[in-house]
Amino acid sequence: MSKLCSKNYRGTVPRRRPLQLLICSLLFAGGAWAGPVDINTADAATIAKELQGIGLSKAQAIVAYREKNGSFKAAEDLRKIKGIGAKTLEKNRPNILTK
Repeated sequence: MSKLCSKNYRGTVPRRRPLQLLICSLLFAGGAWAGPVDINTADAATIAKELQGIGLSKAQAIVAYREKNGSFKAAEDLRKIKGIGAKTLEKNRPNILTK
């Protein structure tokens, strides 16, 4: 953890501690803002909002693929969408639902 997020060198807690905790929690939260989304029922705006690295254009491509080919069986099926690679899939895997 960075120095900003730890106690100062004398072991005392600085007065700015609440602000530092807020900053650290935002920095280290990673995907904490994303929520689970069912890619078989969600609209493009919801998909774009909830999945990291998926903008509106990729989300629209997901919806178009789903409408043309039917429901996704697994999260891995998103790899069939142009522009969605392994890194994007792995980053979002905990938030992808296929009910």
